[in-house]
Amino acid sequence: MDFNLTGERQMLQDTLRRYLSDKYGTETRNTIIDSEPGMSGEIWAGLAELGVLGALFTEAQGGFGGQGFDISTVFEELGRAGVVEPVLDTAVLGGGLLAELGDDAQRELVEQVIGGTLHLALAHGEPASRFDLSRVETTARRDGDGVVLDGRKAVVVNAEAAGYLIVSARESGQIFDRDGISLFLVPADAAGLTLRGYPMFAGGRAAEVTLDGVALPATARLGAAGAGYAALTAVIARANVALAAEALGAMESATELTRDYLMTRKQFGRPIGSFQALAHRFSDLLIELEQARSAVIDAAGHLADEAASRDRHIAAARNLLGRAGRLVAEEAIQMHGGIAMTREYELAHIAKRIVMTDHRFGDTDYHLERFIELSAA
Repeated sequence: MDFNLTGERQMLQDTLRRYLSDKYGTETRNTIIDSEPGMSGEIWAGLAELGVLGALFTEAQGGFGGQGFDISTVFEELGRAGVVEPVLDTAVLGGGLLAELGDDAQRELVEQVIGGTLHLALAHGEPASRFDLSRVETTARRDGDGVVLDGRKAVVVNAEAAGYLIVSARESGQIFDRDGISLFLVPADAAGLTLRGYPMFAGGRAAEVTLDGVALPATARLGAAGAGYAALTAVIARANVALAAEALGAMESATELTRDYLMTRKQFGRPIGSFQALAHRFSDLLIELEQARSAVIDAAGHLADEAASRDRHIAAARNLLGRAGRLVAEEAIQMHGGIAMTREYELAHIAKRIVMTDHRFGDTDYHLERFIELSAA
């Protein structure tokens, strides 16, 4: 089996890597993180112009990619550069749901996403839901020809920059039921919608969202009433592949930084990388990196499978990337010493990104349990 990138994906990877190496350094990123929006409009426009956002959608949706390996190619490079712009939230999550469930008018917004003029945010997680996608306490009650939303959403990434929030709410059933969950396209300026924003640990911004009697027309619903769960699981499967690839790219950067440091830092007149103990530890990092690469390839290759097979391979990949990523981050920091913890050094941010990817849409333990459950079914 040939695991090499196609010509188009290789061109996309090379173009994105050159752009980010020229535009995205440690100082630039720190300035972006310290800014009020927590992202760069210039970088975002550049990603759109290069076609990076379009690569995450199929031709039928207005893009030119949209497959598992398109996602992994893009996010590996974003992870390598430590990009904090909300590509995952706007294009994969929000844009993916619009493209999958939207009517003709709603799908027109996908063109704006691909063009870089519209941001989206998925407001699904709640204060008590943890990683359980079916736990939705936010309610949607019918009011005449429309619906009214009430509830709270937690850690809604990119909510402040979004023109629309895609909000999950329960129209029927009990709190943990998979049936009865609907998705709604909510304008950011809707009456009754309030945000409490804050910066995230590894860059970017999120918000706690409160919906207090948010009145919407029935046309705001995405897809059929109460049938949003399947679309949620599908788009979050794509997001998990993206996160695994992002972690892989960050691991590559951490390993390269560690190699350079070991061959530059000297003690007793020679590079510390020539010392056997450190050489063995660095070799372990290379082994973990190759295992992680294989796991990402496996997950991306099975993204189009039926749900059970897709989710099993993704759970295995996320579990492996979580364990390997933590090891690479810890070992890279220890082999660098104190400099690795300084904000002015690239590894400090890269290590944060590696660790924090393991806390979105399920941590290492969650995905291990998920893999066991799916394997036994």
